[in-house]
Amino acid sequence: MTFVSQEILEKLATISKEDADLASFGIVKLDPQGSVILYNKYEADLAGITPEEAQGRNFFSEIAPCTNNKLFYGRFIEGVANKDLNAEFNYTFTYKLKPTNVAIHLLHDTASNSNWVFVKKK
Repeated sequence: MTFVSQEILEKLATISKEDADLASFGIVKLDPQGSVILYNKYEADLAGITPEEAQGRNFFSEIAPCTNNKLFYGRFIEGVANKDLNAEFNYTFTYKLKPTNVAIHLLHDTASNSNWVFVKKK
């Protein structure tokens, strides 16, 4: 069961940065190639990268290169290609911070044709 609230899931097509910043978990919206479109405060605080620094950069190679592997990026690429991205798993971030255990939910929202990475520190 996802840690992402139903309220958030229902408004992915129209979620504002302000609403995303109120969430108690990381919200990252990515284009199909993995470039950051939206990066909320929780994720910025967790990673030590400001939303302004993240904007337009590739999440997997520039923002969180520790995710550039088959387990994380591979699932993202495959799910985006098949338009069925919906994967939940535990992960350990190691880039720019001490190893940090997190829960991850990758999602392609069909209604808004958008791709999401949700992160919750464990």
